[in-house]
Amino acid sequence: MEIRIASKEDIKGLSRVYVDSWRNTYQGLVPADYLKELSYDDVEKNWIDFLNNEIEPFIYVAINDIGKIIGFASGKSIDEKSFDGELYSLYLLQECRGLGVGRQLVSAIAKHFKEKGIYSMMVWVMRQNKSGLGFYERMGGKEYIHRTSTFGGTVVEDVAYGWKDISVLCIE
Repeated sequence: MEIRIASKEDIKGLSRVYVDSWRNTYQGLVPADYLKELSYDDVEKNWIDFLNNEIEPFIYVAINDIGKIIGFASGKSIDEKSFDGELYSLYLLQECRGLGVGRQLVSAIAKHFKEKGIYSMMVWVMRQNKSGLGFYERMGGKEYIHRTSTFGGTVVEDVAYGWKDISVLCIE
């Protein structure tokens, strides 16, 4: 497996991972119609917008031995009182979970931030996403603040986890 910074040519592949991951992970947490209506083309446009409109955005992809994108993570700088960087997203294909791919992608994000002089990071997770919560807790994230988000008319609670020193996330 290879972890590398994404190129524009990777957007189509990572958009597929995003939609497929949402349909698996959030089934039963957000309305089925919302998941059904997710479109690869629309998501592709959203990721292009992310790269063009956020503060110092970047994406890393995980690629398997046959050249297929199996996961990705993105980050951006933020102007938040307690954290300077945000792990904006982390998505893996269902069959790649529990194999260390997520940990390697988070490490790539943390290393990227450190190279840019950013030493703290946060991530938002849907409170009902128990596997996501457990993952970030195992990675040493500390619960920070809460907010609500709306998907297809359903309001969900989100939890922010944070790391004051992202050095602990950098693995070799």
